[in-house]
Amino acid sequence: MTEEVVEAKIKELERLLENKASEDEIFRLIASEKSPEISFDAVIEYFQRKVSWDERIILPLSKHLFIVCKEGKAIVKAACGYEFGDFRINWKVFSKVRVRRTQEEIEELYPPFMHSDPEWTEIREFLCPGCGKLLAVEAVPPGYPPVFEFLPDIVTFYEKWLGREFPCEKVDVKDLTAEYIKENIKL
Repeated sequence: MTEEVVEAKIKELERLLENKASEDEIFRLIASEKSPEISFDAVIEYFQRKVSWDERIILPLSKHLFIVCKEGKAIVKAACGYEFGDFRINWKVFSKVRVRRTQEEIEELYPPFMHSDPEWTEIREFLCPGCGKLLAVEAVPPGYPPVFEFLPDIVTFYEKWLGREFPCEKVDVKDLTAEYIKENIKL
């Protein structure tokens, strides 16, 4: 894998992720043969160039959230630098949350009669505590726990799929959210 090939991939990603690619470019990229290793390295490098902090990104979760290796531990970190903590705990637990529960609050987003019943559904907007960026939105029944959208087995991904050593301390990949809440949040 040459540096020129990775640079070309990064430029392609930049055009795609910043909505600068034409339909023809997008179709060509979708239809073309891909090298998973080069594509993964290019994605990591693209995002690494966009952040101001030093921790190495090991897996992007979104355009604003990343799993990084900090002091040997895999944590979730926002592009702005806010640290959510252990990647096995749902990052939403550490977010600021705006909950739309009433007809009036929901109608700020949807016109009358075009939304769910607030007795059956609430809309949660998860915001980054560091910069206020909207990170995710859920429409769930009141009282439903935050949805853990993605808990990757990054150790297996690195070692078995990429054939590389995992750059952080190896851990069992299991959801620790309930344990964290039980130990740290008093209701």
